[in-house]
Amino acid sequence: MKITWLGHSAFRIETAKAKILIDPFFTGNPAFDEATRKDAVAGLTHILLTHGHGDHVGDTIAIAKETGATVLANADLAAWLGAKGVEKIDMGNTGGTVHFDGFSTTFVNALHSSAQITEDGVSHSLGNANGLVLHFEDEPTLYHMGDTDIFSDMALINELHRPEIGLVPIGDRFTMGGAVAALACQRFLDFDTVLPCHYGSFGIIDQTADLFVQAMDGASTKIEVPKPGGSVSR
Repeated sequence: MKITWLGHSAFRIETAKAKILIDPFFTGNPAFDEATRKDAVAGLTHILLTHGHGDHVGDTIAIAKETGATVLANADLAAWLGAKGVEKIDMGNTGGTVHFDGFSTTFVNALHSSAQITEDGVSHSLGNANGLVLHFEDEPTLYHMGDTDIFSDMALINELHRPEIGLVPIGDRFTMGGAVAALACQRFLDFDTVLPCHYGSFGIIDQTADLFVQAMDGASTKIEVPKPGGSVSR
């Protein structure tokens, strides 16, 4: 498995059978290098969305039309994307699992909002915010937390799914900050590897992963902090 952080909460996950983008926020993302866009969408099979905010839906519509990738989102968000012209859509909701060739995705809870004010000036309710747990046939299980605060039922997610890799928001203000994210990882989850995200993009959130890294000091979990566009292999 190859995991590439594309800035903010956007990731590319590559396995033998799938090329996946999660929350592909490229346009308007200060941390995204536009020169990497071609590689980011190359061979794309799936786009997975945690929730409906613009910094997570991002370039989904354009990328889906360009590549023909299947988009998976909660039912409300999926219906809205369909009305925008996205043709290949799968939908689910909290607690549900959707199966694809080589992997499955389970929608789990996240503590966040999900409405979006679009170009028509109207606020659209786009379902609940979620985290996504990805189970692969021959690869580690991965948990993208989406945007969230800490919550004790993360322990149930750990018990049910045993995720080995965590993509964890740490930027504060709109999600948990570094110290709280570290507490979540150490008290409720048993990750082998964690990649922090949702930081270093907009000026009003934390600009580095330092607080998280410091708070994880002494933990057995491996902390990977790639630069935007950087990759980690597992």
